[in-house]
Amino acid sequence: MKKPRIVLDTNVCLDLFVFRDPRWQQLLSAMQQQQVECVTSSSCRMEWTLVLNYKKLALTDLEQQTLLAEFDALVHVVPDEESTIKLPKCRDKDDQKFLVCAHAAQADFLITKDKALLKLARKTTRLGLFSIASPEDWTKLYESNP
Repeated sequence: MKKPRIVLDTNVCLDLFVFRDPRWQQLLSAMQQQQVECVTSSSCRMEWTLVLNYKKLALTDLEQQTLLAEFDALVHVVPDEESTIKLPKCRDKDDQKFLVCAHAAQADFLITKDKALLKLARKTTRLGLFSIASPEDWTKLYESNP
């Protein structure tokens, strides 16, 4: 059986890697045990590196390097590609790259906490693309179909 291919938005990555939110431990474990294939694009990874440098996170250079190394070990970077179809437009232009990444990578899921992206879930499903799910919804679905 094919492993589900997932894309994570930056806030979910923060919860997983920086804050170690125990609610998403199953998602992190699925990634670590290679039960899912997690992918990102170059531009999404670049956003991740910039966020790790935010002053309010107060991460040292060593902590940033360690977090980036963990991310890189679990998340495969695919080249940025222009979408071959007209994707739904996200109200937040900065988040459009996650839709483009999920489509280009032929992902099964885009996992996000972003309300603007979550509002597009029905559209991407109706278009036969990928599912957009919150970490809570993805975890429930994963638990029922391991």
